Amino acid sequence: MDSIKYIDRLSGDEKTESVPGDKMMKWLYGSSMGNLALHLLLKRKFVSVLGGWYMNSKFSKKRIEDFVNKFEIDMDDYVQNDVSKFKHFNDFFYRKINPLKRPLGHGVVSPADGKTLAFETISDTSQFFVKGKGFYLKDFLRSDELSKKYHEGAMLIIRLAPTDYHRYHFPAQGIASETSTINGHYFSVSPIALKKSLAIFCENKRTISTLKTMDCGDILISEVGATMVGSILQTYTSESNVSAGQEKGYFAFGGSTVVLLFEKGKIKFSEELTKNTLKGIETQVLMGQTIAKSIN
Repeated sequence: MDSIKYIDRLSGDEKTESVPGDKMMKWLYGSSMGNLALHLLLKRKFVSVLGGWYMNSKFSKKRIEDFVNKFEIDMDDYVQNDVSKFKHFNDFFYRKINPLKRPLGHGVVSPADGKTLAFETISDTSQFFVKGKGFYLKDFLRSDELSKKYHEGAMLIIRLAPTDYHRYHFPAQGIASETSTINGHYFSVSPIALKKSLAIFCENKRTISTLKTMDCGDILISEVGATMVGSILQTYTSESNVSAGQEKGYFAFGGSTVVLLFEKGKIKFSEELTKNTLKGIETQVLMGQTIAKSIN
């Protein structure tokens, strides 16, 4: 399998992603024996539960410093920058960002740090994942009403690697609904897995909520879990008025994804995001950066 390339939005440079467990992911998604192991074992909940227990235990603390050094994580970006102060790996994993390190842009802002794909219409996804199974909004949302509402709209996928900041935030000001949960499997959402198919999102455990905004319509927000992510935790108060950039929740250890759906004709993505997507390459963004503007 090819290495995973992406564009760093700040510098404009093309970079190669360092994927934790890279060799394992290539075996699981690139070989017949790996696929068998994946479907028989690794997508199961108990694997994530067992991994979660370890990551919440004091035994996992020793992994933090090596992880920070190996993946060159800048701890000065965070409220707690002393790795010795974390109780266990998950305590480090969902560490809080220093707000000064993530200034807010205008319009719709990125809810998370991660690598993005921006589709001006849902149907554009078929051009990106040509070889994979189809992505059907009805399967993803499990709601006829919601799938009709967003089927001609725009979609942004923000993929959080295990090395990223793992709290997610609201992309705009508005009134946030209660979050509902759709149970599912725990497939990896690593780039190696996603190159196969977006349909993984329709099979994994995920949560769904709606943000009612003045200028951008109703933004649907979905957090998608993955292998080792047994916990998607919400920290906001439902049916409340929230601000752009306000914390919404966080993921426990693992790779994970935030998906935003927009109603037709409400927003226009930043040009470089859609341009890179059409080239088949993700763009690295930071929480708070502008990703779209209202076209009302």
